[in-house]
Amino acid sequence: MARGAYAGRSGRRYGAETMNPQRGESLSFDRLAGQYKIGLAARIARTGVLPMKPLPHQYEARLDGGSDGYATVASAGLPDLRVAPPADFDGPGDAWSPEHLLLASVEACFMMTLRAIARASKFSFLALEMDSEGTVDRKDGATRFTAIVLRPRMRVAAGTDRDKALRLMEKSEKACLISASLNFAVRLEPEVLAG
Repeated sequence: MARGAYAGRSGRRYGAETMNPQRGESLSFDRLAGQYKIGLAARIARTGVLPMKPLPHQYEARLDGGSDGYATVASAGLPDLRVAPPADFDGPGDAWSPEHLLLASVEACFMMTLRAIARASKFSFLALEMDSEGTVDRKDGATRFTAIVLRPRMRVAAGTDRDKALRLMEKSEKACLISASLNFAVRLEPEVLAG
């Protein structure tokens, strides 16, 4: 394909030149790419949010372990993580367990989603601390998580709209892709603290 040529989603090829219908002029794809970068930079400056890459996203992890004891979870470019069953399942209780990792995933997803929503809403907060609690029980013949409760405590500057802070936290819980992937509701018990 020639430099500047582009194959669209339909597979149709577009040449290195195109028309700008608003100006009636021919633009090169290099120039369009430059305009896109300027627009992207303006969007990031305006919203503070870096747009995500197009879906679907793929993630990979690798687990190495033996018939008992600890195992190691790894993914390219990330630190290794030692994992084992929790004490409730006769594990050592001194390593991250799948149960703890699920809670941490829900918490981390909530935080990253909240940051993006707060930036897009031009809302700033000083800090967020969160405790979570997950319940594992028997349901429909299987041992599974039946509930997760998130207790985020957002610290905001004096005079900040507390109702807006609560709305943003509620929106973040609903938009969190990890929570949305679970087959039970995640309950939110948010708190907003001044100073």
